[in-house]
Amino acid sequence: MKIRAPAKINLRLRVVGKRKDGYHLLDTIMVPVSLYDEIEITKAKPNERARRSLEKLKVTCDHALVPHGRKNLAYKAAALLMEKTDSHTRVRIDIRKRIPVGGGLGGGSSDAAATLVGLNRLLRLGLSTRTLEKLSLSLGADVPFFIQPRPVRARGIGERLSTLGKLPRLWAVIVHPKFPVSTAWVYRKLRLKLTKPSANTSINSLLRNADGLRQLLVNDLETVTMGRYAKVASLKSRLADEGAIGALMTGTGSSVFGLFNSRLKAEQAFRRLHEVSGAEAFLVRVLGRMGRSRIR
Repeated sequence: MKIRAPAKINLRLRVVGKRKDGYHLLDTIMVPVSLYDEIEITKAKPNERARRSLEKLKVTCDHALVPHGRKNLAYKAAALLMEKTDSHTRVRIDIRKRIPVGGGLGGGSSDAAATLVGLNRLLRLGLSTRTLEKLSLSLGADVPFFIQPRPVRARGIGERLSTLGKLPRLWAVIVHPKFPVSTAWVYRKLRLKLTKPSANTSINSLLRNADGLRQLLVNDLETVTMGRYAKVASLKSRLADEGAIGALMTGTGSSVFGLFNSRLKAEQAFRRLHEVSGAEAFLVRVLGRMGRSRIR
């Protein structure tokens, strides 16, 4: 079985508090985009199951910065699911990376969620989407979003998901400066300034047009990341110069994106930004709900 794991971008990210255990409380808008890792999950053949030397679970990845085996988040997801359901099937998971690592695009979380969804289908476990979301929260705050990727408002530490209304047809150009940024470092350096949450109704109305989208595009973490990495700030400025409706850093960085309501304008910007030295660019669509098409 092959399953696509999409990237996400944050159209808005406000820090609204901090828990006693150190976790920051967020109010963020996340949307999936058409940039995917591919997860291939295979069950051992009957004659292979009989060989005791085989590992019960094996996870590989084709990217040098992503660990294999037990340190991989997809491995942890598979091990958690198989333990909870008392499954003894031998499974191999191979990850083909296209989402930049450490770029604020949620690739690791998406891979973990895709693993849960794929195994649930492959092993015919019959777990509901809600059950998978609850199970996935222990793996990371972004993972529940990727169980059923669609435009959402996420609050708390990312576990309280509210589905948003239909977005206009949008394209995005994502630019990654070819270096990762540590999420833990960004939150450690953040000097907390609390912001007042917006009402869901006002967010849905702002999502309907270009002027509203421009008002939404705020990320409280930009000052930390851009204060250390000038390249991130310059790439954001370049996207604005290329005619984007608005540009923003996603998550804790290092990736930035520009939104376009015309595919032609997005393609023109992509061609120029694709040639920027020390960066890689991706032309993507902003997606609505992902359904069965993610599994092949």
